[in-house]
Amino acid sequence: MKLLLTLLFQAFFVQSLMSASRPNIILVFIDDMGWGDFSCFGNESAKTPHIDRLAKEGIRFEQFYVNSPICSPSRTAISTGQYPQRWRITSYLSNRNHNNQRGMAQWLDPKAPMLARSLQQNGFATGHFGKWHMGGQRNVDDAPAITDYGFDASLTNFEGMGPKLLPLTLKPGQDPSKPGRIWGDAQRLGKGFRWMQRSKITEGFVDEAIGFIDQAVQKKKPFYINLWPDDVHSPFWPPVVKWGDGSKRTLYLSVLEAMDQQLGKLFERIRLDEQLRENTLVLVCSDNGPELGAGVAGPFRGYKTHLYEGGIRSSLVAWGPGLINPSKSGHINKASVFSAVDLVPTLLEITGTSPAKNTNYDGEILVDILLGNSNESRQKPILFRRPPDRDAFYGVKDLPDLAVRHGKWKFLCEYDGSQAELYDMKLDRAEKTNVARNHPSTVKKLTKILIDWHKSMPPDNGAKLAKN
Repeated sequence: MKLLLTLLFQAFFVQSLMSASRPNIILVFIDDMGWGDFSCFGNESAKTPHIDRLAKEGIRFEQFYVNSPICSPSRTAISTGQYPQRWRITSYLSNRNHNNQRGMAQWLDPKAPMLARSLQQNGFATGHFGKWHMGGQRNVDDAPAITDYGFDASLTNFEGMGPKLLPLTLKPGQDPSKPGRIWGDAQRLGKGFRWMQRSKITEGFVDEAIGFIDQAVQKKKPFYINLWPDDVHSPFWPPVVKWGDGSKRTLYLSVLEAMDQQLGKLFERIRLDEQLRENTLVLVCSDNGPELGAGVAGPFRGYKTHLYEGGIRSSLVAWGPGLINPSKSGHINKASVFSAVDLVPTLLEITGTSPAKNTNYDGEILVDILLGNSNESRQKPILFRRPPDRDAFYGVKDLPDLAVRHGKWKFLCEYDGSQAELYDMKLDRAEKTNVARNHPSTVKKLTKILIDWHKSMPPDNGAKLAKN
């Protein structure tokens, strides 16, 4: 019976692609949220009903990884289908001197093989609404505009070039007519800036995205949208009525719930339109693990900036009633191991879009996994290098420099292969018991894979900064 359902779905999927318009894609990339922060991933301290409904009607993936434990490189990977080290973006983009000290580029090279550009060339309307952080922030005011990367329209925050929403802040008891301001200097980074309450900025991006969708529908064009909220990154500014005791954890949970509510407006726009509902794929995940004391990584060790699971494993939800195998509605995929770089070639395949010319993606085409027709995994190992400025963070004095997930194994080490840590992810997903001594041949194999990859990538100043 299972085989029959699989064959029927494959026939259904092929026929739907032939008969329907090219599928629309919405990628919601949340900022600094832990694996365990959606209530459908186990959070009992806050409710995220709109995300939970997507999971109930779609698929929840438990072994999905982003390709860096920090913002800018993670965003580069999910945009290009390549490891961010290829583009010399290995930590968050900061001011010009700081970027130079860490051996990084000042912005993502516009020649990078952007998913958005490939889709744009295939007739898609492409829009970026939300945080960018791949160039243009602080004193880096000569970065390319977001629209130079294959987007028809953009609206961002202070970490990008072009129109932006800038945050006003309000505390309980504060005069509403005299709000605070954050990143006021960002006005010089692009015309079209608007000030609005920080607690409402996600909705501001949602409203812009909905207007963009309406225009694409009128023009009968498929669309690709990045909806990348500032939430749930600190500092935390929830609605005044949800301030609670004002503690870091309470403020974080309030921001999380407010973000879910505001995103719900976008999800309902798609769900209530029959044509869009049957031909739109919505993906939701986080760019890296949580800040210490704010979000939670479920059962996993580590936080943002760490190569342990808590820093790089992300809660992925995929929703698309007309695209995902209908028998997998509400399915929890606990088995498939894959990562953000795999999404780019997979989405190109789903939309019938040609890959960027002369490009070797680090990602693999995994359509059957994403659409619920397989519990297989990516074949190649998933490789990681820590941010150059994060050899010590959140109380850990010597964090691993490199990591790899391959099959059931998770391996971490220093740049030279020393201080080996090996964990069996089937038995020990919390990375509590280092079994490196018990598996010397596995350690040797993974060390070679990891160091060979590390040496093949453009270097940053991670080793130099660790000595200082």
